[in-house]
Amino acid sequence: MNGPNDRQDESQAASPGTPGMTRRGFIRKSAVAATGAAAVAAALSPLRNISPDHIPTLEQLLQKHYKEMTPEEMKTVLERISREVEKRYAVHPQVADVKPMTGVEFVYALNISRCIGCRRCVHACVKENNQSRSPEIQYIRVLKMEKGSIDVETSDHHYDPPRVPEHESYYMPVQCHQCANPPCVKVCPVEATWQEPDGITVIDYDWCIGCRYCEAACPYWARRFNFAEPGLTAEDLNPNMAYLSNRPRATGVMEKCTYCLHRTRVGRMPACVEACPTGSRKFGNVLDPNSEISYILRHKRVFVLKQEVGTLPRFFYYFDERGSRYHEPLDPAVSGGDA
Repeated sequence: MNGPNDRQDESQAASPGTPGMTRRGFIRKSAVAATGAAAVAAALSPLRNISPDHIPTLEQLLQKHYKEMTPEEMKTVLERISREVEKRYAVHPQVADVKPMTGVEFVYALNISRCIGCRRCVHACVKENNQSRSPEIQYIRVLKMEKGSIDVETSDHHYDPPRVPEHESYYMPVQCHQCANPPCVKVCPVEATWQEPDGITVIDYDWCIGCRYCEAACPYWARRFNFAEPGLTAEDLNPNMAYLSNRPRATGVMEKCTYCLHRTRVGRMPACVEACPTGSRKFGNVLDPNSEISYILRHKRVFVLKQEVGTLPRFFYYFDERGSRYHEPLDPAVSGGDA
């Protein structure tokens, strides 16, 4: 039952411009609005210390998921990225959305009896994929292993000898294994990472929220998180870019190897394959029975890393039947230095 004061409040004229709204209703709605504004302010508080150049634009905030964009919408996004890159680096890039080819499933094979641990692959990858130089982000991690052992837990990633290969050692490069059953995809709460028809697992940097669940789920240490502003100069910038590959990233997002899809989807080899001085790295379409990669999988003794976790990698290791075939020792400084 309403009291006299309540009836008096209800009988007040409505506020100007809000027909039918009583004073009590106006106060109640104002309180709700104030609470909502406070919640929004609290949610946006982490953005207070972000540089104005890094605050997402309305265009970015309203951008659809990659899989939902029309060709016209993607064209608009690519034009925006091109403008941003040109503004930041004073370099006009070629940014494309390179789609998978029909009838192609990419597979990698690495001959560990030929790898000499020179890390040329590491630095070619960094250069090709516009990875941060300071701090340097590397997609490939080369492990020095003791001959006779396959225990990666006792391997050495920070080896720095005057010359490689070292006596009684062999080397196992590790990168994204482009799993057929990728645990990283399953844990992403916003579907910012997924597997493409050609077997490449990709990340949409505009959609990633930086939760790092994918990093924790990957058993191959293949994902990298940008804790700091990526350090990349105009001189280091590779202007040939793809939306899902090597375009510049921002603080707070994940990144990883994409088999250089901006190259491989147009018929070229990954940068690491071209840089390898010993021919240890092989890459190709496993659906082509006449490809070199198909021959290797049929005729060589191959294995995958951490088979027991059930990720079904598309990255295979193999070795020569007659044992190691190391080349002449190489000075790491000639190959780009330590990783």
